[in-house]
Amino acid sequence: DCFSCAAERRPDLPPREQIYLDPHWRVAHAFGTAQPGWLVVLPRRHVLALDELTPGEAAGLGLVLRAVTAALREVTGCDKTYVALFAEAEGFGHVHFHVIPRHAALDRELRGPRIFALMGGDPARHVPDSEIDQMARRLTAALSARL
Repeated sequence: DCFSCAAERRPDLPPREQIYLDPHWRVAHAFGTAQPGWLVVLPRRHVLALDELTPGEAAGLGLVLRAVTAALREVTGCDKTYVALFAEAEGFGHVHFHVIPRHAALDRELRGPRIFALMGGDPARHVPDSEIDQMARRLTAALSARL
C-alpha cells in the first residue's frame, strides 16, 4: 500500500526515480506536477514520522537537502527552494520531503504553500516523463559532484 516502498523494490527504476541513492535516502522527481524539478527526498526504509529516523538517517538528511538545493539551483536556475513534509495523502504516508524550485518569475499567487496548486490537476499540464528523465540525468550529475 506504500507507493514509496513499492518503488524502492522495483529493479528497473527510471532515471526520474533514482536521481540520487545512498544507503539511507533516495531522491526522485515528483510525478503529476506542472513544475519541472519538483523533487522528493525519501528514506529508503518505511518511516511514517520524522522521529522514527535513525541517527544515521537524520545526520544524512541535512546533507542531502543541502546538496539537492544546490543541484536544483545549478540545473534549473531557481532563486530558492521550498522544502515541505506532509506525508498524509492515501498511499503516501511514508515520510518524504518535497524540494521545490522557486523561480523569480513564479506568479505571486503560487508562492509559498500555494505552489502545491502545481501538483495534480489536469494531466495535460504535467511535465512529460521524457523531460523529467532528461532533467534527472543533469541533477544526478550535479549531485554526484556534491555528495
